[in-house]
Amino acid sequence: MSSEFSIDDLLHDEAIRTIVCCGSGGVGKTTTSAAIAIRAAEQGRRVAVLTIDPAKRLAQAIGLEHLDNEPEPVTTIDASAGGSLDAMMLDMKRTFDEVVIRHAAPEKVQQILDNPFYQAVSSSFAGTQEYMAMERLGQLMSETAADGELRWDLVVVDTPPSRSALDFLDAPERLGTFLDGRFIRLMTAPARAGGRAYLKLMSVGVSSVTTVMSKILGAQLLSDAQTFIAALETMFGGFRERADHTYALLKDPATAFVVVATPERDALREAAYFVDRLEEDGMPLAGLVVNRVQMTYVPSVNAARALSAADAMDEVPDRSSGWRPTDTAALLRLHADVTELGVRHAEAIDRFRLLHPQVPVGQVAAAGHDVNDIAELREIGEELAG
Repeated sequence: MSSEFSIDDLLHDEAIRTIVCCGSGGVGKTTTSAAIAIRAAEQGRRVAVLTIDPAKRLAQAIGLEHLDNEPEPVTTIDASAGGSLDAMMLDMKRTFDEVVIRHAAPEKVQQILDNPFYQAVSSSFAGTQEYMAMERLGQLMSETAADGELRWDLVVVDTPPSRSALDFLDAPERLGTFLDGRFIRLMTAPARAGGRAYLKLMSVGVSSVTTVMSKILGAQLLSDAQTFIAALETMFGGFRERADHTYALLKDPATAFVVVATPERDALREAAYFVDRLEEDGMPLAGLVVNRVQMTYVPSVNAARALSAADAMDEVPDRSSGWRPTDTAALLRLHADVTELGVRHAEAIDRFRLLHPQVPVGQVAAAGHDVNDIAELREIGEELAG
């Protein structure tokens, strides 16, 4: 059986500089990331937390009305241990713009930013959000303060919500493959042709292809795409280099992956796929956090006993004192439902433990409402500490 996960094992290790919370969508990654970041900061670490599209109430829970692409100080934490916390939300388009401004040829920057095809790609291209999250992570990890020291000694990142958790790991490679692909080479080949004879030969081939593509995509879209790619060509090597650097960053021992799931079959199956992939790629897995677990608080009264007692209450007449046996019966049946759910959750988690005995597992109890303030995030952090 697997061991218990404790977030403090990571936070007390100063060699850990990045914690990546990952998993499928809707399992509580953003809340988990915020809780980890708060606990780390209140233990004395200088922390930046990068969240992906958090609910407004979560930003308000940490005392901020607005989050954007620039780190914002969180002043509601207890900083008595000397720590600090800055929070930010990934702005995919702005991050892509900053990459263009930083790495494109100066005379090409505005041409790229104004290009309609770029504006569409930078906002909605498959994998862009995942890739830009890692671009921003790399920037945060290397940012220095005025004294030349690193601004943060821990960065906590909440990965983008994806149809599949594996999209996050594949994004850098997928974007690099796209930039090295046949379509890109075909679109840029005429501009790179060395001689007139070769250029004429290539132009004939490209012309026949673009004629077909014009009919499918539309002449204006194709023209925008060709203009964009020609302007962006000076950045292709940089994209590939940073994609490789990002992947190396994820495999570094200073990074720790925390897989997040809920105690439902599909979510745990997705978590299992992710665990297997991390191990296959040699990436440092710290453990699994299972959110929204229904705990069994009165184990001596199991579902069968509760239902039996509820049936007995149905036979008891109401008392003049105001006690209503039917209300008691309803509560007993509710207890039976909750207990059965708790049993299913426990069985699902035990099944994961048996199949992955090497993975530490932590649990966060189900709550009756969404997280509303920093005190509740602290409570989640305490549960994550075991």
